[in-house]
Amino acid sequence: MQDLLEFIQELKQSNIKELVDNRIREFQELGEKESNEIFKELCFCIMTANCSAEMCIRVQDEIGDDFLTLQEAELAKCLKKVKYRFYNKRANYIDVSRKYKDNIKKIINSYENENELRNWLVKNIKGLGYKEASHFLRNIGFKNLAIIDFHIIDLLIKNKLIDEKPKSLSKTKYLQIEEILKKMAGELNLTLGELDLYLWYMETGKILK
Repeated sequence: MQDLLEFIQELKQSNIKELVDNRIREFQELGEKESNEIFKELCFCIMTANCSAEMCIRVQDEIGDDFLTLQEAELAKCLKKVKYRFYNKRANYIDVSRKYKDNIKKIINSYENENELRNWLVKNIKGLGYKEASHFLRNIGFKNLAIIDFHIIDLLIKNKLIDEKPKSLSKTKYLQIEEILKKMAGELNLTLGELDLYLWYMETGKILK
């Protein structure tokens, strides 16, 4: 673990810190926008399961406001046209979630506890697990939830912070790994949202979202 902490400390002293800080600021600004803009970010996070962030960013840019209005079949056609793999299933997830598009900000603001808000999202937004719900909340300015996928798990295994890759990420296992990341973030004086960006930079050389 010490080597990992030291490497991230070095990144914090480099120009990567400015990239991370800028991205966090962008997330906070997005969270202050109206419900429709926040809903489009929710659509992005619905699409990210088993798909790269870069692909989903490209799809989000292509579809834009059509996430708000296209009927399910038309949205599926558009997703297929831009070569998004799970076009039928995710078009359905987005379509059934549109009942929240005008009041998603009000729902978010009604929660004081971000863990309870994440639980609401997992329960009510089709296609969101703990990773995707955490990703969405981080991307609209929440800072203390971990985005855990198997890339992060591989990094933790490599640094001997967990013993082996779990066969699946149950809620219990997710929260256990989140506690490990919380401890790491605390030692680095980072939020979990910031730590995720540094870890992803280590894995990919990029600061995305």
